[in-house]
Order: sequence, then C-alpha cells, then structure tokens
Amino acid sequence: MLSKQLLRSAIGALVREAEQAESTKDFIHKLAIVLKESNETDYWLKILVRIDYITKGQFLEFQRWNHELLKLLTSIIITSKSRIIK
Repeated sequence: MLSKQLLRSAIGALVREAEQAESTKDFIHKLAIVLKESNETDYWLKILVRIDYITKGQFLEFQRWNHELLKLLTSIIITSKSRIIK
C-alpha cells in the first residue's frame, strides 16, 4: 500500500544515515532532516485521506505512528543538543 511505503521509505533511510553520522552535530542535522520528512509525511497522509485513498481509520493510525515518531525525534534532537552544550 502506498501509504505504508510513504511512512517507511525516506524516513527509515534517513534514520539509518543519521546512525552513521560523523559527529554529534552531523547526527542532529541528519535527524532534523528526518523531522522535516516526518512533517511532510503528515501532509501527505492528509491528502491521501481527503482523496479517499486511505480510510479515516487508516489515516488516524498512520498519523498516530507519525506523531509518535515526531515526538521521539524531537526528544532525541533536544537531548543531543544538550550534550553538545555541556
């Protein structure tokens, strides 16, 4: 299904890239890109439900997963930034 692919494709690959970051600053930068992609995913999910490509139930489930990812990424970025400052 296109919607599952949307959630997994770029985001998963970018997270894998962040795992190989050359420094903490590089890691934060790469995760910030993932955060942007996750925000874009939220947009596309809204489009998919509006054109009835996915059901409202699917939309809510995918959106919940994506919002959890957004919270996790934000937390990791904040924690990583605080480690640079110390």
